[in-house]
Parts: sequence; structure tokens; C-alpha cells
Amino acid sequence: MVVDPLSLAVPGVRGLRPYEPGKSIEELEREYGISNAVKLASNENPLGPGPKALAAIRHWLPELGRYPDGNGFALKGALADKFAVVPEQLTLGNGSNEVLALIARAFVLPENEVVFSEHAFAVYALVTQAVGATARVIPTRDWRHDFEAMTRAINPRTRVVFIANPNNPTGTWAARQELEEFLQATPTDVLVVVDEAYFEYVDERDYPNTIPWLGRFPNLVVTRTFSKVHGLAGLRVGFGVSRPEIADLLNRVREPFNVNSLALTAAQAALSDDAHVSQSVAMNRAGMVQLSQAFSDMGLAYIPSVGNFISVDVGRPGAEVYGQLLREGAIVRPIANYGMPNHLRVTVGLTEENQRFLDTLRKIL
Repeated sequence: MVVDPLSLAVPGVRGLRPYEPGKSIEELEREYGISNAVKLASNENPLGPGPKALAAIRHWLPELGRYPDGNGFALKGALADKFAVVPEQLTLGNGSNEVLALIARAFVLPENEVVFSEHAFAVYALVTQAVGATARVIPTRDWRHDFEAMTRAINPRTRVVFIANPNNPTGTWAARQELEEFLQATPTDVLVVVDEAYFEYVDERDYPNTIPWLGRFPNLVVTRTFSKVHGLAGLRVGFGVSRPEIADLLNRVREPFNVNSLALTAAQAALSDDAHVSQSVAMNRAGMVQLSQAFSDMGLAYIPSVGNFISVDVGRPGAEVYGQLLREGAIVRPIANYGMPNHLRVTVGLTEENQRFLDTLRKIL
């Protein structure tokens, strides 16, 4: 008798659907024979890595025959200096995405619940289901986190709350006072994970930097990434910051050598490349104005965003428009799986990439 492998899998994995990344340029070229596509689908930095990161990569290439530093000593030291923490508070991940998964593995049992917002990053639901726990998805208010409702949802079974600030794919953000009040109201036996993947792009007076809050809130975990403003998405490196006792537990379930040598050395160099960060942020700001003004001119509703992407309501099923854009060589992201069936999420690209997308969208609509 042949046994169905599905029957052998743990319950949380049986119904799991893998994360669906944005379509790559190579995939589009294979399917449609297009050779000049623009990709505005995955919230990547169109400038790519900065010169310091590239120089560090080139310098390290002859050492690729050796395993990376499994503890990430040099990168942790640089992060500790940058953010005024100690290395024992840090957990390195294969992207901050892995740190989110480590949190679920280390702290969440099948009988537990995990709270997060509607229209939140898809990985929160994936890591919750993978460990067999129950997701409590809280409806938004005006596309923003409803912290009062999230507080009410916390009960003795709640183990983790995920908060993306700013949130992907809406681009909305939580202000200092509302987030601080939520943390004050949350029991200390519930971990609050503030996902700040797009932190560097935000230019709002009341937007909080939560790493300095770690001394006040022992149940706080902050995650950040080098995939966005630093342009290292292809190397997959992120980190979590927490009190040392939490970081120790996360490092117990972390895979050995989970961050490769090139990622470690490039991330360390990127931390000191303020010029590249400033250039990337300025380019993003100009591109955001370009896209939002064009959407207004076309009469399309969009959600004002503080990230490096913007979600626009195209007034019909987004999947249809997405398919038409693909045939014209423009890759964006349909987000029906985020509960936003008429929206497309558009990454801010270079000026000419944004214009290519906008011209194509006008033609389609």
C-alpha cells in the first residue's frame, strides 16, 4: 500500500500554501518572450547594493570555500554599535522573514493564538499555520491597525502579536503614542513583534524607532532587514533585536550558518554607507510623488504610503489588470490574497521604470 505523504505531515503543514513571491523578470521573459520588462513587484531597491557593500563582496569572494561565521560576530558587533544594544540581544536571520519564523517555532504551540491585522504581511499567517496555532486576524480601520480591537483580542491563549510598521501592502503606519499605549496594555507574557522592514524610508515626525524601547518593554521584539533600503534582497539577511533571554531562545532554534558569508560581510559594510541610504530614500520620495500624482490624474484611489511601494485601486479585479500589464512587460503585484482584490501593489522604481508602468496602465485602463 502506498501511503499518502499528506497524511504523514503535521496538521499545520497539510493545509499550508507556500508564500507566492512576485514574478521575476526571467520568468516573464520565458512566458511572453519579452526582453525589456520592468519589475515593480517585490519592494526591492532599484539602485541595488551600495558601493561599500559591493566592495566588501568582491573582497570576500576568495573565501567562499569556508563556512561563514555561524555567530555573525562582526555583523553583530556593527549592529550593536549602530543601535546601542549588546550583541547578546541580536538574532541574525536569512532575511528578517526567518526571524519571524524562529519566533513562531520558539514560542508558539498548537493550542496558542497569534494576533495580527487584516491586510498584514502574508508571512505572519504562514508561520502561525505552520506551527498549528490559531490566527486571530483583526479588521483594519481605514487600512490601519485597530489597536483597540487588537488589545481586546488578546486572551490567555495569545502568545505573539505581529505588527508591521509600516505595514505591507497598505503602506500605513502606527504613530508613537498609539503603539506605545498598545505595548503598555499588552500582558508581558505575550510577545509583541514590531516588524520594521521599511523603517529607513519613513519620514514622519511621530513615527517611532522602537529599538530604544526594549529596556521598557521586556516582551518587545523588533525585526529589520537589509533587503529593502540597503538593496541586499538577493543575499537574504535580516535581524531581530530583543532582550538577551529572548534572543538566546531564538538562537537555539536557528539553523547553523543560516546567514552566508557574502551576506554577513555586505550587511556589515552597508551599515556604514549612509550616502547610499540617503540616495535611495531621496529616489523613493521622488518616485512616490510621481506615482501618486499620476494615480490622482487617472482618477484612481490609492493608499498613501510611507514605504517604498504604493497600493492602488484599479476599479476592477486587480488580477485582470496585472495580466494585461504582464503582456506589456510591466510586473507589479496583485494583492487579492491580502483581502484587496481590486488593488495592485506597485514598488517605487527608477523614474523611467515608474513612467513605463504608468504609460502602460493608462493604455490598459
